[in-house]
Amino acid sequence: MPSTTDATAPRVAIVGATGAVGTTLLRLFAERDYRYRSLALVASSRSAGRRLEVEGAEHTVHDLSAFDFSAVDIAFFSAGTTVSEKWVPVATRAGALVIDNTNAFRMDPATPLVVPQVNAAELARRPRSGIIANPNCSTIPLVRLLRPVHERWGLTRAVVSTYQAASGRGLAGMEELRETTRLSLADPGEVVAGERFQPALAFNVVPFIDRLLETGFTLEEQKMTQESRKILGLPHLDVTATCVRVPVLNCHSEAVWVECAEPVDRAELVSLLAAQPEVKVHDLERPGRFPTPRTAAEADLVHVGRVRVTPQNPRAFWLWLVSDNLRIGAALNAIQIAEHLRQVDWTPREEATP
Repeated sequence: MPSTTDATAPRVAIVGATGAVGTTLLRLFAERDYRYRSLALVASSRSAGRRLEVEGAEHTVHDLSAFDFSAVDIAFFSAGTTVSEKWVPVATRAGALVIDNTNAFRMDPATPLVVPQVNAAELARRPRSGIIANPNCSTIPLVRLLRPVHERWGLTRAVVSTYQAASGRGLAGMEELRETTRLSLADPGEVVAGERFQPALAFNVVPFIDRLLETGFTLEEQKMTQESRKILGLPHLDVTATCVRVPVLNCHSEAVWVECAEPVDRAELVSLLAAQPEVKVHDLERPGRFPTPRTAAEADLVHVGRVRVTPQNPRAFWLWLVSDNLRIGAALNAIQIAEHLRQVDWTPREEATP
C-alpha cells in the first residue's frame, strides 16, 4: 500500500486530482508503490466535496481556494496553466515543493525542466523557485530519444510533426471526441460543432494546437522548440515542429527527422535506441515495423518504429514514435521526478526558502 507511517515519506497533494492527469497519477501511485505519509486531493470548487477512493481509503476532495499547503511536502499541479500561475506561488511560500505539469514555469531560469532519463542531474539541489517543471507531453518522448543520438553523433537539426490525441485536452476533450463522432455517424451531412476542438475533431485532423503566436507558429510548437533546447542543454539547437490534433482518444504520435554532425549507421542507431531505458524499438529485428496508438500496449514505454537513414544524406534519419501522453507525457514523468527526489540528499522541508 502506498500509504505509510514512514517519517521519511513525503506528505503529498494532487491539485487537479479529478482530471485526466490527476487520476492517472493516483493509479501510478498504486502501480509503482510510491509511498506517501499523507495524501490530499485538491481541485476547483466545482469538484470540492467529492469523495474518491484511493487504495481502499476514501478521500474528500478539497477546494483549492481554501487549501492549506503548509502540511504538504510535494504538491503535484495539473489543473491548467492559469491555476498554476495563481496557486503554485501560494504552495511554494508555504514550503511545499511543486512538480508542475503546465507551461507556467517551464522557461523560468530558476526552475529546472526535467525528464529524469535525460537530465536528472538538475535535481541534485533544491530549485530556487521551489518548482520542478514537467515538460510538454510531446517533448518528453522526443528528448528521451534525442539525448543518446546527440551523445553519439551530435545533433544539428530536428523537424517534428506531431499527431496529438484528444486526451491532450483532458477528460472533457476525450468525451467531446466521442460525442462528435457519434453525431457525425448519425448524420454524415451535418456539420458538427466542437467546443474544445475547433473545427470538431471527429473524422478530422486539425493542424492547430494552443494559441497562435506572431511568428505564425502556435504556442504548442514553440514549446517543443524551447523545451527541447533547455532539457538537452543545447540553447541553439535547430528544432521546429508542426503540431496536429488527430481523432485518437489517447497516445500522441510523432514523425521525427533528425540531422546529425556525422554519418549515422542504421544498425547502430536502432541498437542505441533499443538500449535506452523504457524504450521499445519495433523494427529492431524486422525493418519497417511500427507502433500505433492502438497497438502500443505497454503504456510506460516510448514506442519507436520506421527507423531509416536517408539515402541522399547519411547524416540524417527518420523515426516514428508513439507514447501515452497521460502517462509518459505527464503523470509518469512527474512521479519519476518524485521517485528520484528520494535518492538525493536534500528534503523539501529542510531547505525550503522562506
